[in-house]
Amino acid sequence: MTANDRVAGITDEVIGWRHRIHADPELGFQEHRTAAFVAERLQSFGLTVHTDVSATAVVATLRRGTGGRSIALRAELDALPIDEAADLPYASRNPGVMHACGHDGHSAILLGAARLLAEDGGFDGTVVFVFQPAEEVVGGGRRMVADGLFERFPVDQVYALHNWPGVPEGHIAVRPGPQMAAVDDFELAFRGKGCHAAMPHLGDDPILAAADFVAAAQRVVSRSIDPLQPAVLSVTQIHGGRFNNFVPTEVVVEGTCRFYDRGLSDHCEAEIRRIADGVAAVHGLTASLAYRRGYPPVINPAEGAALAAAAAVDTVGPDRTITEFAPSMGCEDFAFMLGAAGRGAYAWIGAGPVGPGEGLHGDRFVFNDAVVPVGIRWFLNVVRRALPAQPTSP
Repeated sequence: MTANDRVAGITDEVIGWRHRIHADPELGFQEHRTAAFVAERLQSFGLTVHTDVSATAVVATLRRGTGGRSIALRAELDALPIDEAADLPYASRNPGVMHACGHDGHSAILLGAARLLAEDGGFDGTVVFVFQPAEEVVGGGRRMVADGLFERFPVDQVYALHNWPGVPEGHIAVRPGPQMAAVDDFELAFRGKGCHAAMPHLGDDPILAAADFVAAAQRVVSRSIDPLQPAVLSVTQIHGGRFNNFVPTEVVVEGTCRFYDRGLSDHCEAEIRRIADGVAAVHGLTASLAYRRGYPPVINPAEGAALAAAAAVDTVGPDRTITEFAPSMGCEDFAFMLGAAGRGAYAWIGAGPVGPGEGLHGDRFVFNDAVVPVGIRWFLNVVRRALPAQPTSP
């Protein structure tokens, strides 16, 4: 049986695993049932399974041959706080929680790869399978690294994939250098003296100040950062006031900054603070800023990207392997694992066209099951290139 035949032989079962995970989604650090299912599957394959590494994480190891090299493969367990609108027979049974990013597919794909590697490894060394909690927002990858993941399971490289709507189905995209952006968040409060809306001269106006800040903050990217250096500043929330006839005492402005150069984190914080203080002074208000540094950028080392691209060629051929494309301003906490390991790469598996509400984090997002065998084969090929089997003596 060829490798492709073996993948084809389990694809329907792996898709069934995905549908099961999809129907019972759980939020970050709450993935108890999902983790239990993953651990049970891994144990049934004969792997050594650990559920005491970090929160709800599951880690399994598989060793073949006598080699001392090691590689980690990572997938995510968590879902998002979204009500599912897609009409599916396996739609979420949990109100307000949905696998709207494809983590159910990534976990199922990695389970499929683990099964085939356990049955007929074809590699020499150790594979560490990492099923990570809480990729969305709360940084489960950062916690796993802090909890000693790589001290307990030392690896030479770490790899991950993500389904990517908008990349043609059946293609694999991986590039050296930035693939995903860093993300910082900010919360800014303007405070002053409230007053009746009919007598604005008796108070201050934090709403007017917030409006001035939103306009002025756009100069951070357009006028203080090199135009050849990608960066985004977006204001995403403004909260203030409860009554139509009263100017509030406080307005809160929230937003996010994205960039590939981590050094821009300090720059954006300083510029936002400077603009906020200036606006507050003009309006006779006070301003307080909470600036939170989030995920670092996903920067693929050249060597890891080359191996991932070679595995992609093995999987889908050279015509469907993409190595030159624009990176995303989205973020991904795989950056913590990649940074800690120092080698490896992060790849996108093309999921095809994107419709309204059908993109990542959309309430009608549907994972494209056609990419399941592509993802399994890619993981298998990554392992075989990173941990090639030793030739047998004649």
